[in-house]
Amino acid sequence: MSLKKYNLLPLILVLLFILSACGSNQSSETSSDAIPQRVLALGPNCAELLVALGLEDVIIGTSLRNHSRGPLPEFETAFAQIPEINHGSATREAVISSGADFIYGIDWEFGEGGLNIDELAGYGITVYVNSAATLEEQYQEILDIGEIFGIPERAEQYVEDQKARIETIQNQIDTETAPRVLVYDSGNDGVFTASGINFESLLISAAGGVNLFDDLTDRAWVTVSYEEAIARDPDVILIHDYDSPSVEAKIAEIKANDVLAQLECVQNNRFAVIELESVLPGNRMAYTVERLFEAFYLSER
Repeated sequence: MSLKKYNLLPLILVLLFILSACGSNQSSETSSDAIPQRVLALGPNCAELLVALGLEDVIIGTSLRNHSRGPLPEFETAFAQIPEINHGSATREAVISSGADFIYGIDWEFGEGGLNIDELAGYGITVYVNSAATLEEQYQEILDIGEIFGIPERAEQYVEDQKARIETIQNQIDTETAPRVLVYDSGNDGVFTASGINFESLLISAAGGVNLFDDLTDRAWVTVSYEEAIARDPDVILIHDYDSPSVEAKIAEIKANDVLAQLECVQNNRFAVIELESVLPGNRMAYTVERLFEAFYLSER
């Protein structure tokens, strides 16, 4: 069983107690509002959110740093002290042997081919899945984490700061000139890109852009043909920056593609870059909206 952002706080705390007690033989006298002490943050976005809330001391391991360009500068010192349990996706063996009592992890890490939440509960590990699909859902996740770890006021302040920064950007947007944005994660048999239900699409919109494939809603990540991408004529290509290949390699790949090379934005070097973890649901919402707004409106077009 996992703790989801849709739960009411009393249910969250009750579940937290029940799942912990089941796997660790705690007595019935244990407090139902026990705060997790040994936490796995599975996913760079989850780890950075916990650090941003001042919870780095309880994190005993992270995963998926291969999908990261590293933490924001203000969090580098804290991150340097946090070990990896796996550089890529977390393995069952590493998680079970970690001694964790709580996991805050991105949804990629669970389900078919990933970790089994019910099994983890049997080992006394409570799971809260990071799976926000809207800004409001991610705000609620932050508030839930604040309640679970006994820092509700800190979490509330963080959410209010995020909202204020995003509102400041949105007050500057000229919707009549909103750029059409092609998200380029990778290319092989087509462009692997973000759909309209992807959290990144919300961030692009909040920054005054329009996701070129926002009408696709079957799944969050999709592959579209090069021909379909050129037919929609993007104004800018937003490239994801993470472990490999490099941004420079991706730009070279785009320019070498006979179809994509025909795009005016490619010929005019209209590329924007964002770290992959910055477009995942987490703590970087305002940061990403600010970065994208600058790329869409303040850079040379």
